[in-house]
Amino acid sequence: MTDSHPSEQIKPPAKAQARAEKKLPASIKLVPYPKIVFLYPAWLTSLAAAIYLSFGKHPLDPDDTSAVVPTLVFLGILAVNLVVLGVDFPRTTSLTLFFFAAAVVMGLILIGEYHPAVLGAIGDLLKKFRPLASAQFYWAFFCILGAIYALVWIVVHFDYWEVRPNELLHHHGVLSGLERFSAPHMTIEKEITDVFEYLLLKSGRLILQPSNERPIVLDNVLFIERKEIAITRMLGALQVQVRQESTPGG
Repeated sequence: MTDSHPSEQIKPPAKAQARAEKKLPASIKLVPYPKIVFLYPAWLTSLAAAIYLSFGKHPLDPDDTSAVVPTLVFLGILAVNLVVLGVDFPRTTSLTLFFFAAAVVMGLILIGEYHPAVLGAIGDLLKKFRPLASAQFYWAFFCILGAIYALVWIVVHFDYWEVRPNELLHHHGVLSGLERFSAPHMTIEKEITDVFEYLLLKSGRLILQPSNERPIVLDNVLFIERKEIAITRMLGALQVQVRQESTPGG
């Protein structure tokens, strides 16, 4: 009869444990972005309008529909983007109602543009609404917002959070200021505060609660579900390792 040691019975297979540790990233970076990043649809629309007006024969004539439509589309998308920045849509129902209202308004403007007789007096009023903007305006808008995005990209590299298997780090300041928090027993909570922002960049709010510390709230974390899953796996693996190391006879 052969004797077996208790530690050999409870010790997990070495290959399985090595594979689990290999899949975990060394650290997970969390970057809270300003809300201006959600203006990227209007930014890309301005680029499309600038190219369309620069390389096509579209004089700035109020009677030229091909010159008016890009401005109407740009104003519509910009208006929707500004509403996203100014109003939170915590539920899908409110988002659906907003899209419906925006589609109705845009439809009325286009009907007034192409078939004003259908709407009667309202159509005549909409027919007079013929905003125009030159290619230079769209290029200027695109360059200005692009410069702001470049500045945001630089700034966030000096203020971000980093989750490691045994600690939470806060990097901030040009001189690389650093705060450390204990990661074991840390809890995380995910909140989707705005459905529209989630659709645009999969963003949301992460609430980190280190043990015996104040809660840390990070707004506008992009691709939040991917980050939450990675953090949960990392902290879960850490807890398993702690239990295994504290097992008698291990």
